[in-house]
Amino acid sequence: MFSKLFLADTGIHAGAQYAGAWNFYETFVMGRRSHNFCFLSSSAVMRTKVRGKLWLTAALFCAAALQAQDAEKWDIGPFTRPASGNPVIAPRPESTFTDPILKKPVHWEALHTFNPAAIVRDGKVYVLYRAEDDSGAMEIGGHTSRLGLAESKDGISFVRRADPVFYPADDAQQSREWPGGVEDPRIVEAEDGTYVLTYTQWNRKTYSVGIATSRDLMHWTKHGPAFAIAAGGKYAELKYKSAGIVTQLTKGHLLAVKIDGRYWMYWGEGAIHLATSSDLLHWSPVEDAKGMPVEVLRSRSGHFDSTFPETGPPPVLTSAGIVVLYNGKNAVTGGDPDLGPNAYAAGEALFDKSDPARLLQQTERPVLRPAMPYEKTGQYAAGTTFAEGLVYFHDQWFLYYGCADSVVAEVTANGK
Repeated sequence: MFSKLFLADTGIHAGAQYAGAWNFYETFVMGRRSHNFCFLSSSAVMRTKVRGKLWLTAALFCAAALQAQDAEKWDIGPFTRPASGNPVIAPRPESTFTDPILKKPVHWEALHTFNPAAIVRDGKVYVLYRAEDDSGAMEIGGHTSRLGLAESKDGISFVRRADPVFYPADDAQQSREWPGGVEDPRIVEAEDGTYVLTYTQWNRKTYSVGIATSRDLMHWTKHGPAFAIAAGGKYAELKYKSAGIVTQLTKGHLLAVKIDGRYWMYWGEGAIHLATSSDLLHWSPVEDAKGMPVEVLRSRSGHFDSTFPETGPPPVLTSAGIVVLYNGKNAVTGGDPDLGPNAYAAGEALFDKSDPARLLQQTERPVLRPAMPYEKTGQYAAGTTFAEGLVYFHDQWFLYYGCADSVVAEVTANGK
């Protein structure tokens, strides 16, 4: 989609689509077309019949300029909030669930519902959201988290399931997930239709990225930490979180994609790193010359990510490169002066599609920041718009995010 062109002496708003220099030539030189593809000036148009060759040259120049301008547009957005409907998911104190470890009912989504993953399935948007119960200390990370499932026909109005679909249980991952729970999911679909979930395993002592798979979003198989066997167990004790697997829009559907024969995953908080996999289950960090996880995105003084960046929803491979939506924490001092201290806002970065570690461009300002009351007040008092779920639905991008660690909201962007 070309950028809009405004012309001073005619006051005419040019069409957004360019159909080629020949269309322009036929329109203004030969008088064969009535659709307006590029306007210059009313006086110049009157002279086109006798200056056809010059106008064809001008048309080619115009086309090249517009194409160059369009090529500069790499980010997803701009995002807009819906006129109504937000927050799309909020706590339900009345919901109960018989916990398989405690063997008794718990109010599993009583306090907070936030930080969602999202996927499109059978013409609907499905959101997996983190829900905190009313157990434990009244502080961030002090409750048990489980994942609820909600579905929507329009991406805004959701129907929720009564019970969580993913939670700590009496299984091989219990020691990593109890009593803190399962947190902050991201989800992708593999080419064979399998759903692959990355999430944070939290036992209130340490944390790691867990991997789980499902065919129906309700029944899950846990595969343990993403880096459990990487480099002979080198990363078995590493504390790490926030992981998004690279996807590509294929026939209107986001699918996990291989680059140079491997799947890629951006991960981390504090700095963003890379990992690769052959099967989407077992991952190995990409290392630098010193054998440390390579850092591909770092904090920037004076910006919304001045404390640190943190991986957002699954990145998207496009013709321009790999678009990584990420979350940035603002510094108390030396950060973005237009953003509150410690607030989280979302930005975007573009990486080379042939070298996923090579940063090409980065947004200077947030593409989504706390502005509404539900984004600025809640469990996290500094405010957050913490992006974790991105889907392509009805020719639009739907971005789902956590608000102040309390509720879920969404914004949209034109996908054409």
